Amino acid sequence: MSQKATTKSVQFIFITAVLDMMGIGLIIPVLPDVIRRFVSSQELVNNYFGYFVAIYALMQFFASPVLGSLSDRYGRRPVLLCSLLGAALDYLFMAFAGTLPLLFIGRIISGLTGASLTVVNSYMADVSDDTNRSANFGLVGAAFGIGFVAGPLLGGVMGHINPVAPFIAAAVLNLLNFIFGYFILPESLPVEHRRKIEIKKLNPFSSLNKLFSQKHLIIFLVTYALMFLAGQVHPSIWTLYTEYKFSWTSWQVGLSLSFVGIVYGASQALLTKKLVPIWGEYKSLKVGLFFSAFGFLLYASAPQGWMMYAIILGTCLSAMANPCLQSIMTKQVAADRQGELQGGLVSITSITSIIAPLLYSKSFDWVVSGHSSFSFVGLPYLIAAVIVFVSWILLMKKLDMNA
Repeated sequence: MSQKATTKSVQFIFITAVLDMMGIGLIIPVLPDVIRRFVSSQELVNNYFGYFVAIYALMQFFASPVLGSLSDRYGRRPVLLCSLLGAALDYLFMAFAGTLPLLFIGRIISGLTGASLTVVNSYMADVSDDTNRSANFGLVGAAFGIGFVAGPLLGGVMGHINPVAPFIAAAVLNLLNFIFGYFILPESLPVEHRRKIEIKKLNPFSSLNKLFSQKHLIIFLVTYALMFLAGQVHPSIWTLYTEYKFSWTSWQVGLSLSFVGIVYGASQALLTKKLVPIWGEYKSLKVGLFFSAFGFLLYASAPQGWMMYAIILGTCLSAMANPCLQSIMTKQVAADRQGELQGGLVSITSITSIIAPLLYSKSFDWVVSGHSSFSFVGLPYLIAAVIVFVSWILLMKKLDMNA
């Protein structure tokens, strides 16, 4: 592949990664309004919101190894292009869905077509060498950060105009990227390097089974799972919580979620680089977990909307926890098992993304629907704080045993 073709391919992969991440957050700010097109009960809106977010993660969990295997068999280009075209058509389908079941079917398909991260990383590996591999994968990470910020912001702005507008915008963006890729994207996987599909590799739990067989990693893996389960409280309940408590509009929700992405992205890039060499990874991890738990307690009890922005800024040190924990785990694993570790961590993240929307939306509805005498509307964030605290205790026990 020529240098010019490689550059365009990397640009295409970057845009595709941005769109993948945008697909997760794009409809979050407007989702309650979209659901209200079909149901009038706030209790049903709360429950369906959780189902809608969880089903997307569930489909991605099962589809990721399938798309990865298909790309190993038939090449990266056709799988990526089909995913983009399918996503574009599906967003249009959801925009004009006339019933709630059709909307759910659309989200299922969206999760399937949006599960192309595995193929994106495979393509990037194909076109990289030792001189640019880190930089290229850094672009994928940057694309995810941009997508996480742009998705809720675009969804909030467009949703303020019309609740179906974010779906149409997402369809147009995916269709334009499909056209771009159709004309400029070369195949990165030579025919001689392709392999037949192995059924056992389609099992999304296989990487987890191998990973949890390493007993010295179990506490770290459980800490990682609990940390991500707690962290999923924002995409799971932020819209419903701020709408109910502060009467925020879709525009305000989208803006605030984008602010979360900007602050935590900058914190991971800057604070981690500056503070971890001074404090060390274990101390930085403990500090990050403390600020995470403390932040969730503040989110749960904040009486005014502007305070949410202050809490986001004031607890930005929590962003150190994830990179520190990942770095610690990589040092516990042999060089030839790093891919297995990363695959398992992706699976853990996916599972927590399925459980969290159900946990937090149900707990929120339990409070606001009048089914309980417990009236603390910040219950989901209180649960997240407890989960982080439990992960902190487990980690302390592990460190004491190794001391």
